[in-house]
Amino acid sequence: MSKQKKSNTSRLYVPEPQFRPGDTPDYSHISVPVGHAPSRPDPLCPAHETSEHATRLIRVLRFSGEAAGDWIPKISPDTLRRALRDLALTRAMDDRMFNMQRQGKMSFYMKSAGEEAVSIGHAMALRDTDMVFPTYRQQGILIHRGASIKEMMCQCLSNSGDPLDGKSIPVLYSFKKHGFFSISGNLGTQLIQGVGWAMANAYKDSDGIASVFTGEGATAEGDFHYALNFASTYRAPCLINVVNNQWAISSFQGIAAGEGETFAARGIGYGLATLRVDGNDILAVYAATKWAAERARRGGGATLIEHFTYRKSGHSTSDDPTKYRPENEPDVWPFGDPLERLKNHLIFIGEWDEEQHTRLLAEVKLEIREIYKSAEAMGNLSGETKVNDFTMFEQVYERSLPHLDEQKRMFAAERD
Repeated sequence: MSKQKKSNTSRLYVPEPQFRPGDTPDYSHISVPVGHAPSRPDPLCPAHETSEHATRLIRVLRFSGEAAGDWIPKISPDTLRRALRDLALTRAMDDRMFNMQRQGKMSFYMKSAGEEAVSIGHAMALRDTDMVFPTYRQQGILIHRGASIKEMMCQCLSNSGDPLDGKSIPVLYSFKKHGFFSISGNLGTQLIQGVGWAMANAYKDSDGIASVFTGEGATAEGDFHYALNFASTYRAPCLINVVNNQWAISSFQGIAAGEGETFAARGIGYGLATLRVDGNDILAVYAATKWAAERARRGGGATLIEHFTYRKSGHSTSDDPTKYRPENEPDVWPFGDPLERLKNHLIFIGEWDEEQHTRLLAEVKLEIREIYKSAEAMGNLSGETKVNDFTMFEQVYERSLPHLDEQKRMFAAERD
């Protein structure tokens, strides 16, 4: 239970995480559903009929690998194998880039370890023409949509292959051709932008929808509530995704008022449809996203989805999670690992085996290593970056301006 901190002058309640470094984490208080998930309602049902879905948990995969319940999606074995490969590829890329940052090859990186099913299951259920407004842990969406991994790596390496020409910090990708809006380091700001995009698209009578992401920590920002208000009022065709990975940098989810109620439940007061899904279950993520996308396209309005998951790594390469949580906490998270759970499902239905899985992991590791070599050949932070420094003067304004031209001449003169 959380602890109360008292002083001589107040009885202010300050939420505290259950476990700190040195404690033995025990998640027995978290109920892991073993039976069927709440029933799957009609996508155009009144929003209030989804209220129970905000407090219960949509799950499809049991730990045995069996799929059960009303939310089982119809996905071919080939598609599931591709999803498994995308999960493995995303993790292999994260591991490689994290290690390269530690070697001084780049300045910064952020992993999505433990959360990969949220991005990839979500991307599988959307159309490629739908616009995603992501955070810095949705790299799996880019990988599933076929974005160039080399370009992603070059962006992180800040080299001459960076498609953004060094105008954004590592991992804040932007891929217009893949419907992937520029990531912002200002958390929560893109919620209202994504809802606005959805409203504009509806105004143009297009059936494209927006999918907006935030972490549970940023739900404490005013932008979150502004977005819910606009989404509800105008029935914006969008999905608002709260990735509850338990930790916002070094503060646990209780600091964002996650102790008293689920994050999905915040949509109830705004009259939104609400779903809470096991974020480590890729089939459940897919099914919930598919339901919400259908609702949005058919004029039912927005859905708030809470993806209940766990951040296995630190917040970023600048963070040491052992300073604020037990070192083995990720190992005892009761909802397992998304890769293992999909692997077990494929084995359960006779479409995979351990030998194939071992080969897959080796293949993606080699693939990522070779792509990285190609990307690093264009420069890295510890050596010759091979960047054209004059790109800092480009794409700042729509057209060149006299004062910018003068600065460019001065810069060139200093380099001579």
